[in-house]
Amino acid sequence: MHELSIATAIVEQAEEIARADGAGGVSSVTVRVGELSGVVPDALDFAFEVARKSTALAAARLVVEQVAAHAYCAPCAEEFAVGMPPFFWCPRCDRPSQDLRSGRELEITGVEPAR
Repeated sequence: MHELSIATAIVEQAEEIARADGAGGVSSVTVRVGELSGVVPDALDFAFEVARKSTALAAARLVVEQVAAHAYCAPCAEEFAVGMPPFFWCPRCDRPSQDLRSGRELEITGVEPAR
């Protein structure tokens, strides 16, 4: 389960951010997870519960914002949902797209210090 290594990295980075801001702990961490990132949000949540123990995030919660995969078709200027499994053909002009606009995200977007 690679989500455990990802959760461990999230905890480490959130601890660094909290220390840099002078916070003693963290109450929540918000992450954006793209539909095509290869990360299963429920597995990441479970792994975060394990990774946060005995850290400054021991009481923190993980907030996962899921990002849908969208591609762009230049010939007809259409942005469309790719779905799962991914289908990169434009629904308007029936041409393949190579311009993935969203869906591969895996990033920390917020660290809320403990109060």
